[in-house]
Amino acid sequence: MSHKPHSLAEEFPEKANKISALKETDAHFAKLVAEYNELNEKVYRAENRLDLLTEEEEEHLRKARTHMKDHIWQHLK
Repeated sequence: MSHKPHSLAEEFPEKANKISALKETDAHFAKLVAEYNELNEKVYRAENRLDLLTEEEEEHLRKARTHMKDHIWQHLK
């Protein structure tokens, strides 16, 4: 598996244990993480031209990923 930038472990390295624990105990948080990972995969594929998207579509995905990351951060504080 190739390295995908912006994984939650990279974004919040000091919260890696908390992320792992919350994924096990909080179904809503686990769903947020799954959605973030899906968005991150789509951005990665678009940026590496594995999936051809318009600039607007790619920008929309990046903004959605940022919004999701901010939402996850709220759960981690």
